[in-house]
Amino acid sequence: MKRLTGVGVAAIAIVIAWSAVPGIAGAQCTASGSVDTCTVAGSASMTAGRVVRLQMSAGSTALTAPTTADFDAGFNATTGPTLTVSANAPWMLQLRSAAAFWTATNTSPSAPARTTKPPGDLRWSTVSNGTFNALSTGDVTLVSGSATPSSATTLYFETLYDWTLDTPGNYSLSVVLTLIAP
Repeated sequence: MKRLTGVGVAAIAIVIAWSAVPGIAGAQCTASGSVDTCTVAGSASMTAGRVVRLQMSAGSTALTAPTTADFDAGFNATTGPTLTVSANAPWMLQLRSAAAFWTATNTSPSAPARTTKPPGDLRWSTVSNGTFNALSTGDVTLVSGSATPSSATTLYFETLYDWTLDTPGNYSLSVVLTLIAP
């Protein structure tokens, strides 16, 4: 019994694999005479899935600290991040609060921070002088569009203040942005 060497086994495996691929034998070319080129048509295929990207100019926004005039007015304004969407299909960008209340840390021993400040005390808009909407824990559509290499939207905030409720403290609220390509 003759033993095959490593090269012989590899050559047999290549021949078997090549002959097992459908259509390979049909892709042939023969040239003779003065013709020294031969062309065989082939093909390539791929599947492109939905691709979406969300970029933010900043991962967090420091809201403007309130002044006495802001408490009197009941709010103040802050320009938030610019959100840029790239997508190869229709898309929508949603917004919601991650929690039912702001996180509050005491800064004054005689006046504890308000632990029940609702997310609706942060209002948002895509226009600086437009209508502002109260943030909630349910997803709402911030902006939507069709396939685009770049669609930028700036987010604007208004923070609500109440003299009797908003005690001294450090307050924060996590905001969730969700990019969907349905």
